[in-house]
Amino acid sequence: MSAFAILAVGDVAACRPEPASILAHVAPVLRGAPVVFGQLEAPVSARGAPNPIAKLAMRSPPGFANALSEAGFTLMSAAGNHCLDFGPEALADTLALLPAAGVRLAGAGDTLDAAIAPVIQDLPCGTRVALVAASSILPAGYAATEDRAGCAPLWAHTSYESIEPDQPATPPRVISRADETDLDRLVRAVRAAREQADLVLVSLHWGIHMITGVIADYQREGARALAAAGASAILGHHPHLLKGIEFIDGVPVFYSLGNFAIEQPQAFDALIAESESFRHLLSLNPGSSPESLYVLPPETRLSGIVRLEVEDRRIVRVRFHPCRAADDSSPVLLDPAESAFGEVHAYLERVTAMAGLNARFRAEDGALRVT
Repeated sequence: MSAFAILAVGDVAACRPEPASILAHVAPVLRGAPVVFGQLEAPVSARGAPNPIAKLAMRSPPGFANALSEAGFTLMSAAGNHCLDFGPEALADTLALLPAAGVRLAGAGDTLDAAIAPVIQDLPCGTRVALVAASSILPAGYAATEDRAGCAPLWAHTSYESIEPDQPATPPRVISRADETDLDRLVRAVRAAREQADLVLVSLHWGIHMITGVIADYQREGARALAAAGASAILGHHPHLLKGIEFIDGVPVFYSLGNFAIEQPQAFDALIAESESFRHLLSLNPGSSPESLYVLPPETRLSGIVRLEVEDRRIVRVRFHPCRAADDSSPVLLDPAESAFGEVHAYLERVTAMAGLNARFRAEDGALRVT
């Protein structure tokens, strides 16, 4: 049978005695598809020490590897700004534990070549699905090199241009561009993956965190280049918020799938609320509730499951199943009759329009049809 679905979600990380519980509400849905992607936001290990440069050192327990596999995940990206939060030992454990549990990992490795290499899932129907992953959010030393472990980089360069030179102190225009070397490397990896597989998923940890709707120049540049290189779908994450969606020559681009199943910051560091960096993060999106169990702004609760419907080895339909994070950060699939379903629908329409993107949404068969 050549028809099947690929499911994709945003950031995933657990830090609790029973890590599988964070996925309990959605696991039955995820297990219903042969290919399930997610962004592994934290290393999975019990080893290592917190990296001194990490603003919030995150780590999930070793048992989370089996929990992810049992919940249905088959492909994940380990490329992100927390991959070395507990040093190379914890990253090495992650790279060993998840594949041993049946979850293929892309985007990180012992060397740059290993980190940028695609991973491939072969399906019984004969279709091959590849995943290539990279990160633009890169603390010092987190990018892999020829002789250092880390994640595949897609650096971006930022400059500031005065909009009205004759008006002192007027806020400037922020301009960004993808690093030419990194983007070229990623394009070549996608082309190589396309030679080996029928469908190529590209995962990118990128974008502006906590700011509603805004998409950076380098993201648009990267999306165009990767779509032209042969990407079947581009799956973004990192901003902690859903962002807009577009189609580039038929290729769906999800600029950010937001948080999916990820703990609140205090689960990883009980004292994080006292740090200046965390207070600044919250200031970017007012509305947090420091005294509640769920401390991040309400927008971060909105998420969903992307459903890419495949027939004859190509994506023929795109759907989005709205979800909302419960107080314990576990995602819950929303019914169309619930007001929160409409809230996610309206939010996606708003952030897509804010960015001037071309996707449209309509409720259909218990989900949102994206066209």
